[in-house]
Amino acid sequence: MPGTVAIFIDGGYVDKVLQHEHTGARIDYSLLATELAGDDEILRTYFYHCMPYRSQNPTDEERGRYVSMHKFTTALKNLPRFEVRLGRLAYRGLDHAGQRIFVQKRVDTMIGVDMALLAGKGKITGAVVLSGDSDMVPAVEAVKREGVLVTLWHGGFGGLARPSRELYETCDDRNLITPELIQRVQRPRPR
Repeated sequence: MPGTVAIFIDGGYVDKVLQHEHTGARIDYSLLATELAGDDEILRTYFYHCMPYRSQNPTDEERGRYVSMHKFTTALKNLPRFEVRLGRLAYRGLDHAGQRIFVQKRVDTMIGVDMALLAGKGKITGAVVLSGDSDMVPAVEAVKREGVLVTLWHGGFGGLARPSRELYETCDDRNLITPELIQRVQRPRPR
């Protein structure tokens, strides 16, 4: 029997899955949400990400990335039943190649709060989660206690986008983001 789901997308995780497992494919998030919901009605799709780094005196590259992300998130906000929530980036130093390291902050907490509020108010029967982070486990456990079924969509276990084993084991259902799924929701490349 169809239910009502909310879809929770960790944009940084999806970027990683697409980059490392699907040759940087560009996807239509509206089509993706429809695919992930299956026969269930979508209450809302929540998309979480961070704006890219922009220094005090931004380079042309930094400005370009920022403007591109702003356009992208604005387009998502205009989709029916889509909500965009932005965390922030925190600088964590340099890697072995001298590249700056940034990590998302607040994204997992925002996902958990939104999931818990919707489950606690009885607004959803299912939560569809695109994430790989074990920080999601307490939220998943909480919504399951409210009777909400949690479906995880994840990258493969052999690559850089593998989900945490704990998150994988905690969710009720699990689905691999396959090339076939990406092909169904892929946007054409710009010419």
